[in-house]
Amino acid sequence: MAGGQPPCYYPRHAECGAHFLPLSSAEEAVDDSIHIWRRPEVIEWSQRLLDSYRHCVGRDLLPRLGGSEAQAHALFHAPFVTVSHGTQDDPILNYGSQLALTLWEMTWEQLVQTPSRLTAESVNRAERERMLERANLEGYLDNYRGVRISSSGRRFLIEQALVWTVVDQAGHRRGQAATFSRWTFL
Repeated sequence: MAGGQPPCYYPRHAECGAHFLPLSSAEEAVDDSIHIWRRPEVIEWSQRLLDSYRHCVGRDLLPRLGGSEAQAHALFHAPFVTVSHGTQDDPILNYGSQLALTLWEMTWEQLVQTPSRLTAESVNRAERERMLERANLEGYLDNYRGVRISSSGRRFLIEQALVWTVVDQAGHRRGQAATFSRWTFL
C-alpha cells in the first residue's frame, strides 16, 4: 500500500459517480456480446490486462477474486470502461468492456475490427498518438483527458483515464490499454 492509501479497485469511480448510458439504442450494441468474456481468448487477454495493470501501476484494477473466468466476467461487466489495442502498425482494438461497447456504440465484432486511432477525431489523433507514446515509454500514464468519438459520431470528453502498456509474462509488449470511469458528452 503506497503512501498509506488503500488499493484502488475502481479507478475514480466513487469520486465521479460514473456516467452510464441509458440502454436504449445502445442496447443493441451489447446484446450479442454479453457472454464474450467466456471465450478462451478473451479470458486469456483479460488476465494479461489485469496482470499488466498490476505490473505497471502497482495495484490491481479490480479485486482478483475467483479464477480467470470469474475475473474476465468482472472486468467485462465492471462499472468502468476498459479498452485495449494490439501492436500492429495501425493498432486494432482487441478488447472492450461492456461499458466500452456501449459508449462507443459498437458490437464486439465491430470493435475488434476497428483501428484504435478511429476512436478519436482526426483533429485529435496527433495528440492521442503522443499520449500513447509517452505511456509506452513510461509504462503507464495517469490522469489523461481527451475527446473521443463513438461509431455514430457522438463526441465525449474522457477524464482521469489511465493508459498502460500490456505485456506478456516474459515482459514483451503486446499492446496498450486504457481505463476510465469519467466522461462527458459534448
